[in-house]
Formats: sequence, structure tokens, C-alpha cells
Amino acid sequence: MTFKSFTDYLLLEKNYSALTVKAYQSDLDSFSEFILKEYDSESINEVNYPQIRSWIVLLVESEISNRSINRKVSALNTYYKFLLKVGDIQENPLAKHKALKTSKKIQIPFSQVEIETVLDALNFQDDFEGFRNKLIIVLFHSTGIRRIELVELKLESISSNNKMLKVLGKRNKERLLPLLPSVVKTIKEYLEVRGRLPNIDDAEILFLTKKGVKIYETLVYRVINDYFGKASAKVKRSPHILRHSFATHLLNQGANLNAVKELLGHSSLAATQIYTHNSIAELKKVQLKAHPRSKK
Repeated sequence: MTFKSFTDYLLLEKNYSALTVKAYQSDLDSFSEFILKEYDSESINEVNYPQIRSWIVLLVESEISNRSINRKVSALNTYYKFLLKVGDIQENPLAKHKALKTSKKIQIPFSQVEIETVLDALNFQDDFEGFRNKLIIVLFHSTGIRRIELVELKLESISSNNKMLKVLGKRNKERLLPLLPSVVKTIKEYLEVRGRLPNIDDAEILFLTKKGVKIYETLVYRVINDYFGKASAKVKRSPHILRHSFATHLLNQGANLNAVKELLGHSSLAATQIYTHNSIAELKKVQLKAHPRSKK
């Protein structure tokens, strides 16, 4: 059984994204190199748990975070589950493995004031990149879209008449997101200047560079980091923080948790609940301000 059979299974049957499959392949290659070097074995299909454990110890000693180590081991575990499924092994060596403990990272969202400062007070350049960058920020804040989802948006993803955005999420799961009238206006402004680009290679893609080719993830990160660096003192300024802000602001305004889950494209409520700590903090402020016994 080759790794290609496994990656084909992830792509075709499990509908994993190409980026996720690439990460899994990298983790398997890394473990294969370790097994070859330390145990002189060319196959990871016949390893035992102590050998895997020694790899984990090496990763810990290399000062890789527990979160990253757990992700690597999870990729390996998924591979062994696949081998069990196709009958290549009789027992999963990771069946009884317990993940390393990780500390919960609290993401601090942008405040509404910080977001409004970027969108209303900062001047976007009156050119193609200025209109594009504004739309990137507007879509993140108004839809909670993921960075890779934004990069992959096509022109046909937008339905201006119905004011909806069609997004292809994780595992190729499609969802429709409503667009505010102000967002539809910003989209139209961007499309107008986009249409004036002298050369367009990736004509079906919504967001392009000024050279007319598809944008990339690091460019999107740079846009968010640069603009919010002028309005926020927060250390972390990323597309994910904007997504986090979208969810937190909705919950603070009383939005239903299930509705936020659907908007974010989460498969379970557990993934959405990580955003509730900020809304709980907001509720505490309200209680402290309004409760009759709060002054005593």
C-alpha cells in the first residue's frame, strides 16, 4: 500500500482539501525518515507504539509545540485507520495513544471601534489594490469567511441579485452566506476596477493581483496585518482574528449559536463554542451594570 492510495482516499472519498492532504503527506514523510534513520526500516506499516513514542519524544525535544505534535500524530493515526479499513494491518499502533496536553489559546478579537477605524477612517488607495483590499476586509468582517475560502472565491460565487455568496468550505462542503447591501456595493465597486485591468490570466477568480493572477494566502495575511496595524495595538492581526471578531460580535449581539455555526461552516457546535468566552465576558459586564445588587 502506497501513500498515494491514502492521499487519493483523503481527496476523493473524504473530500479533504489539497492543502490538508499535502500536510498529511509531509507528516508521513517526516515519520518515514525517522523510522528509516532510527530503526533501519523502510516501511511505517509495521511499526509499534514504542517506536512512535520515540518519534514524539524527539519532536518534544525539538521544542515543537504540543499542538503541532498532536496534529502530526493525528495525521499518522488517520493513516493507520485507513490501513485497517483496507485490511493492510490488523491493529492500529496508535489505538490507545493519548494526545499531549495543550493550553487553550484565547484569541482576542478586534473591537468594533478598531474595525470601524479601518473601514471608515483609514484611506484606501483610489486604485485597483485599494478597492480590492477594502473588499477583502469587508468580506472577512461581514461573513466570517476563512482565508483559503476567500482566496478560492470565483466570480460565479457572487449572486448580487439574491445578495448571497456561495462558499466552498472544508471537505468541499458548500454554504450560502448572506451579503449586506453595503457589501454588495463594495463588490460592485471592486468589479468595476477589476474589469479595467490590462491583463487577466485567471478570469474566473474573484480576487486577483494587479498582474491579473489569483491572489495567495500570504498576500491576504499581509493586507489584514498592514491595515489593522494602523488601528490596533494587538500583537496578532490576522484573517483568523477577523473571523473570530465576526463570530464574537454576533454572539455579543445575541445571535443564536447554531446560526453562527452555520455561517462559519463548522461541522459541530464544539468548534463554534470557542468563540463564546468573549460573549460571556460581555454578559458579565451587562450583569454588573444592570443587576440591582451589583452595587452592594
